[in-house]
Amino acid sequence: MLKIKDNVDLNELKKFGFKYTICEDWHNFDYDDFEISLGDERQLNIEFTNCYCEDNINKFIEFLYDLIQSGLVEKV
Repeated sequence: MLKIKDNVDLNELKKFGFKYTICEDWHNFDYDDFEISLGDERQLNIEFTNCYCEDNINKFIEFLYDLIQSGLVEKV
C-alpha cells in the first residue's frame, strides 16, 4: 500500500493536481481513465475505469513516480 507521508503538508498535493472537495476528500481527477484519491490514514486509493490504453498506464506510472521522487509517498 502507498500512502502520503505523515510529515507532508497535504497542501503540497495541489502541485500535482489534487483538489480538496466539498466532501472533505482529496482527489486528483486529471486523467480520464484513472482516479487517485486520498483515503483514511493518507493512503492512496487508485481506481481505474479503463486500464487498456497504454498511454493512460504510462501517465499513471509517471504520476506515481513524480509523487515518489518528490518524497511525498511511502510504502507501508
